[in-house]
Amino acid sequence: MKIIPFSEHQAFESPAVITLANDVDPRSLDLIGVTRIDLQFPKFTDGRAYSQAFLLRRRLGFSGELRATGEVLIDQLVQMQRTGFDVAVLREGLDATAAQRQFDRFAGFYQGSAVGTKPHFAEAA
Repeated sequence: MKIIPFSEHQAFESPAVITLANDVDPRSLDLIGVTRIDLQFPKFTDGRAYSQAFLLRRRLGFSGELRATGEVLIDQLVQMQRTGFDVAVLREGLDATAAQRQFDRFAGFYQGSAVGTKPHFAEAA
């Protein structure tokens, strides 16, 4: 997963880039020509963007970039990656270099995810 500091994120709308509010059903979108979707975390306690990411990856087959924006904290990054996010824009004031430690702490999981759907025992076989 790519981590972007708040100061480097460029939010913009174009036919290829969509900013999706967290109360919109991704199944209602026309994804033809879309290469990036910015999903919003208005509060760190609001996890609806996790469900949107999972729907976009697993059910809708979206293969473009899913970017987490808003109140993104370092301790959320592993779960974001597991639900399908490619990029996370950290909340203003957080150090992006500290984010890699989160991934080092959790090197593997027994169950599958939105990206790697097979459980650990099936991958080992």
